[in-house]
Amino acid sequence: MTALTLLDRLSGVKRTGPGRWLARCPAHDDCRASLSVRELDDRRVLFHCFAGCDAEAILAAVGLGWQDTLPPRAVDHHRPRERTPFPAVDVLRAIEHESLIVCMAAAMLREGQTLPEPDRQRVSVAHARILAGVQLAGMRP
Repeated sequence: MTALTLLDRLSGVKRTGPGRWLARCPAHDDCRASLSVRELDDRRVLFHCFAGCDAEAILAAVGLGWQDTLPPRAVDHHRPRERTPFPAVDVLRAIEHESLIVCMAAAMLREGQTLPEPDRQRVSVAHARILAGVQLAGMRP
């Protein structure tokens, strides 16, 4: 599968750099781009939903399966595979909204306010998504 195979089936696609895109995740009701897609030099395609959808659900939502994700067999079997994680800039774009939620909660707490339970739960979700992004960028939390 090339990135184009996946990107043609997505909406809200924005190119963020060479071989990198953000799009709306087809596996959930996405109003912001939360799906990061990257095509590596050896044509492998990486994708990750920062809202937490698993890869199988994303593929199923666009009518693809795991067998469709396999790259064509390389002629040079001795070439080392690229092991770079998602670029930090893509991760930051994808978790921008989550960081705003955490900042607003921090401002409320700094002013001595208490967070209502729904807000605390949402901050917990934002925290988990930010940590997942940090790990995908190859950094340690």
